[in-house]
Amino acid sequence: MMKRVLTTCPYCGVGCGFYLDVRNERLVGVIPSKSNSVSKGYLCVKGWHAHEPIQHPDRLKKPLIKENGKFKEASWDTALGYVAGRLKEIKDKYGPDALAVCTSARCTNEENFLMMKFARAALGTNNVDHCARTCHVPTVAGLNQSFGSGASTNSYDELPYMDCILIIGSNPTEAHPIAGWRVRSAIDNAAKIIVCDPRKILPAENASVYIQQYPGTDIALINAMIQFIVSEGLHAREFIAKRTEGFDALWEIVKDYTPESVKDITGVEPALIKEAAKLYATSKRSCIMYSLGMTEHTVGTDNVIAMANLSMVCGHVGKEFSGVYPMRGQNNVQGACDMGALPNVYSGYQPVSDEQVRKKFENAWGVTLPAAKGLTLTDMMFKAIEGSLKCFYIIGEDQLRTDPNTHWIEKALDSLEFLVIQEIFLTETARKADVVLPGASFAEKDGTFTCAERRFQRVRKAIEPIAGKTDGQIIYEIAKRLGYPMESDPEKVCAEMASLTPLFRGVSFERLEENGLQWPVYSNEHPGTPVVHLEKFIRGLGKFIPVKHKPPAETPDNEYPFILTTGRMLFHYNTGTMTRRTMNLLREYPRNFVQINPQDAQRLGIKKQEKVRVKTRRGELEVAAEVTDKVKAGVAWMPFHFSDEPTNVLTNNAFDPVCRIAEYKACAARVEKINSL
Repeated sequence: MMKRVLTTCPYCGVGCGFYLDVRNERLVGVIPSKSNSVSKGYLCVKGWHAHEPIQHPDRLKKPLIKENGKFKEASWDTALGYVAGRLKEIKDKYGPDALAVCTSARCTNEENFLMMKFARAALGTNNVDHCARTCHVPTVAGLNQSFGSGASTNSYDELPYMDCILIIGSNPTEAHPIAGWRVRSAIDNAAKIIVCDPRKILPAENASVYIQQYPGTDIALINAMIQFIVSEGLHAREFIAKRTEGFDALWEIVKDYTPESVKDITGVEPALIKEAAKLYATSKRSCIMYSLGMTEHTVGTDNVIAMANLSMVCGHVGKEFSGVYPMRGQNNVQGACDMGALPNVYSGYQPVSDEQVRKKFENAWGVTLPAAKGLTLTDMMFKAIEGSLKCFYIIGEDQLRTDPNTHWIEKALDSLEFLVIQEIFLTETARKADVVLPGASFAEKDGTFTCAERRFQRVRKAIEPIAGKTDGQIIYEIAKRLGYPMESDPEKVCAEMASLTPLFRGVSFERLEENGLQWPVYSNEHPGTPVVHLEKFIRGLGKFIPVKHKPPAETPDNEYPFILTTGRMLFHYNTGTMTRRTMNLLREYPRNFVQINPQDAQRLGIKKQEKVRVKTRRGELEVAAEVTDKVKAGVAWMPFHFSDEPTNVLTNNAFDPVCRIAEYKACAARVEKINSL
């Protein structure tokens, strides 16, 4: 028997649509959906193979409980009862804030809503967070301060019709390929492209202006662009006067950031900065596209604010064919944030500290809720090492491979009294667990994802859960054993979420069946909102916030003379949990590597593909050297997709003070030739 099920891609945050082909309850293929408003019949190489890992032999099929250091299979009833009993025991002994929950950007909106409700209503703690803490939390914090909403301002459909696209700290061709296709369409329509990136990515080859700044110098670069724009009278005076506040305070700071003055900081010629600034400012339809290259810094929030400042100075926001596009890394990282999987907000970014908001949720859930902001994922690790955090329940994340300074994360996990992991494969983090609960993939559940353009889209079950339960059912059953039964039917959970969340009031499965809806969706009759901030910013007036250049937490020195930065590749995704179980993708890039400039290779006597040692103050790896002029002299670049050669052994656990994201994109390193005996 053959059937075809329409669903949403589980990889990056673009949100492509495809059909899963199912024969006799086995996934056999993927067919792109031509009617999908995001992908329009196209898929990247990962999307074409999205079905393959789902039925891989490595899939977890039964719960595992560790006894004397070894896992033993257990029944669902035994495992769920054991987890609930240990959670209750730790809560009773140490209090609810000794427990923490990490939900998942890989799970549906409904499961994220359930998990944040589980933490707050069943466990009694606001210690709930997810992987946005390691990628796009600065977007939420920065754009919310500037605009009043921490999400993309415009829609993908506008990209092909832009006159100018400024791509900074983003590699859409590899990390978000279908968005990259939209950029290619804009180029075909005569758009001008500005690329600002420490690495010469593919879009740089078609750029009108390519700026190769040093990692960690983006604020100096953007402030210099603003300084030139205002000095030349290219700024949007009427827009600034009518729709913004704080311009004079901004100018007091940026007036000293001339293109000439930042040359030594950024490594960029002043003429290039001026050319890019003029092109962005004078083009009628201009937008900014950015990603983790801007957010994963100790100044990640300030980087986002700087981009918001630039967009408002030129009036390129709050209208069609303009705006700021944060390209989300995971399929539902936007949705996990939206659902309140954060320590300070409920769904729809409603503050836990607001008494009226809290009362609304208390009345709906029938419990008294904690008022104090919970721990971020970052601070959970610190508290685990200190000993005050005793228990961690993690869904769909491999912290030992995604978080910075792997040895530090390992120490934190080893310090816990009880660790529960809910996963589809036995990841490195799962190997540390006391209990492993087998989760379900996107193909085994119903629900919704929210892509980076704020679009709710349906996820539809194609096969039955391989381990017998969806993630939502697992959460429900543990909550029930703790004496707090919750609704687990995805459609009803979506309805509950909508009833409690003004931004999503009009969202329902029925209304999402065709092509989804872009929030805000204020009522059942509201059509959704492709462009936000049209007549006024959500916060009222857009706010200019002055930010200053600060160097990365670690800068090169005699011992560690390189700047190490990291990024994504086309053929792999995150820690490779799925793509490295896909033969056609693994064949293209089976091992980790480091890119260095030919000048550095010659100086160090390193040949192409020769194995080298990359060292930082936290660890070292031996990988092949790729010698290329894609990176500047003095810069080393590595992907982070290889769990057996984990780049995050090297990265720095220094954090943004506002949102506690780590500085993955800049740390001091040494690259050594390995001399054979």
